[in-house]
Amino acid sequence: MLSRIAESLFWIGRYIERSDGTARILDVHLQLLLEDPWIDEDTACRSLLSVMGSLPPEGVDQVRREDVLARLAVDRLNPSSIAYALTAARENARRAREIVSTELWETINTTSARMPRRLQNDRVHEFFQWVRERAALAVGIVDSSTSRDEAWQFFTLGRSIERTDMTARLLATRSLTEASGPSWTTILRSCGAYEAYLRTYRGMPSARNAAEFLLLDRLFPRSIIYSIQRAEECMSAIDPRADRVGHSNTVLRALGQIRNDLEYRPISEILNELPQHMQRVQTVSREASEAVRSRFFPTQAEPSWIGEVS
Repeated sequence: MLSRIAESLFWIGRYIERSDGTARILDVHLQLLLEDPWIDEDTACRSLLSVMGSLPPEGVDQVRREDVLARLAVDRLNPSSIAYALTAARENARRAREIVSTELWETINTTSARMPRRLQNDRVHEFFQWVRERAALAVGIVDSSTSRDEAWQFFTLGRSIERTDMTARLLATRSLTEASGPSWTTILRSCGAYEAYLRTYRGMPSARNAAEFLLLDRLFPRSIIYSIQRAEECMSAIDPRADRVGHSNTVLRALGQIRNDLEYRPISEILNELPQHMQRVQTVSREASEAVRSRFFPTQAEPSWIGEVS
């Protein structure tokens, strides 16, 4: 497959997943600000911007809910925003138009065209729900109508790496505002994991069980371990190697290291230092993405969460 096509498919997967994950995180935390009058809005908003890799607006002393929405939802120049992700997904689909199906192209193009430039306060939840539904539609089209060839592998590899990163960011927000942070029930619901958790553990969420489920469950598709394993499977299919000693594939090496670190570390230890462990997962996600770029499309600079648009 041409390097240009592979890169576009990889980033379509990442940007679609990024829009979905960002919508889920914002929906949870902005709803908390409305429901809990004891949360310090400025501290919570600055912490949320930090977790999402975005800087507070310049010259603003008090960061409010509206500033977060403007920065992370509708700002088309901020690589951390939903609007940027949807626009970038469309641009990558346009570049790979010869291999992207008509149905997928129409879905991504329509989603980007309908992205609002500002949000009404009473329609925010509806907007996040719309973003999640459009992302699910795009992924469903790919999964139901794409041959399991290199095109699907690159798309799914991008999605898996991005989902690993976004789930880590969501878990890192658990301790943003200490006691006023989102409950584990809220976090499970934001991942669409609440019912699956109840069927697995048959009881109300505890910190240990909920964290274990979202970090280590090998059957739930939004858990970090599941996403890492899916990325490893895609990478092995794209670049099959039978190394006699170790791993020469830098992507597999990075993913394998963080998977082993999570699987063999006691869950209580991870919980005690959850933000640090989730930061490590995000770092490995960036390293894996950089390794994919260097190996398969070395002529292009990787789009970044922060900084100028590449």
